[in-house]
Amino acid sequence: MSILIKNASIINEGQSFKGSVLINDRFIEKILKADQPLPSADRIINAEGLYLLPGVIDDQVHFREPGLTHKADISTESKAAVAGGVTSFMEMPNTNPQTTTIKALNQKYEIARNQSYANYAFYLGATNDNLKELLKADPQKVCGIKIFMGSSTGNMLVDNRDTLNNIFKEVPILIATHCEDESIIRANIKRYKELYGENMAFRHHPEIRSAEACYRSSSLAVELATKYNTRLHILHISTARELTLFNSGPIEDKKITAEVCVHHLWFTDEDYDQYGSRIKWNPAVKSRQDREALREGIKNNRLDVVATDHAPHTIEEKNNDYFQCPSGGPLIEHSLIAMLEMAQLGIFSKELVVEKMCHAPARLFQIEKRGFIKEGYYADLVLVTPNQKNTIHDESVHYKCQWSPFSGTTFSHRVTHTIVNGHIAYEDGRINPTRYAMPLVFNR
Repeated sequence: MSILIKNASIINEGQSFKGSVLINDRFIEKILKADQPLPSADRIINAEGLYLLPGVIDDQVHFREPGLTHKADISTESKAAVAGGVTSFMEMPNTNPQTTTIKALNQKYEIARNQSYANYAFYLGATNDNLKELLKADPQKVCGIKIFMGSSTGNMLVDNRDTLNNIFKEVPILIATHCEDESIIRANIKRYKELYGENMAFRHHPEIRSAEACYRSSSLAVELATKYNTRLHILHISTARELTLFNSGPIEDKKITAEVCVHHLWFTDEDYDQYGSRIKWNPAVKSRQDREALREGIKNNRLDVVATDHAPHTIEEKNNDYFQCPSGGPLIEHSLIAMLEMAQLGIFSKELVVEKMCHAPARLFQIEKRGFIKEGYYADLVLVTPNQKNTIHDESVHYKCQWSPFSGTTFSHRVTHTIVNGHIAYEDGRINPTRYAMPLVFNR
């Protein structure tokens, strides 16, 4: 089937221009400027007044399958992804069983092959004793090795210094890290329990999972990567101080890169009293000064990728006192429109949003033929209508957990169509029940 998207405002590779895109089978066949004659096609979408962007690539999600599917699963969360313009995701290993063996990894790929609406890849998780398994990872299939260098999720905390040295020394593919120093966090928990007891306010979360805890762990990761010339990607940077660890410049010139998540760009610690458990993430949402520094880090290219760390819990789990409430929340369905809202407010340009959410992950992970609007590339595309009020409600989301930290927020944009591998996966509020997703391939 061929599709012609005509008269769109195309945003791609730092430029915005009026044009049309012809899709044939799974691929972009032709990009046409506004003055070029339009070819015929089986389906024509009039995109007058709409933005046409490459599909978003989210390099950090937790879809909870297998083992935690009361919170989420690959089917429901990938539906939410395509409803939000996310056409590809990379999923984390802290499931049950944990994805710390090649066997468990292959089982996830089999689930995704049958259930996913968006293109997919999975991280292999590190433990204190699975180095031999990590070395079996296929660099063309596995997006990276995930290390929890500070973790409250199961027993995946890698805290043995010899193990860390060996992993950074021997693993040949990208290492992605969650960096928070566990010893600092434990000491802070002890102190705050003595001060406030079990019923502590959520606004103290960034004091427990502190800026110092983040910096100490991130600086250790950078130290190890520098020592062993490791390809390191540090996830969800949340503090101004951590930005000093990274260089600005093109991704292709870096061995050490950094990701920032939408919630750290949107919320601040001033929001805890209003949102409470709904914005309890690890690392914590921190100060307004930290948020402004992170926004600046995107603009000066110290921060390379914008992602979500989408990590659903049920609302019953979240509606607990601080110490009984799990960290994490759903975000993938509204990440793109939240970033475009910030562009509308003048914080970023639309072109920079596309760079950090689409182009940069494709470059950083060396993904084959995705992340750009280019002839010969897979047709992973999203159409967005600007200047249309879009108020988010818990009842309207596609997440299995049926809530959003953005509930009650009114955005100025709405995703109208998402195309995955040349097929319409989402159109005007409806998910196509036929799946067209493929595994991501990495050119390494």
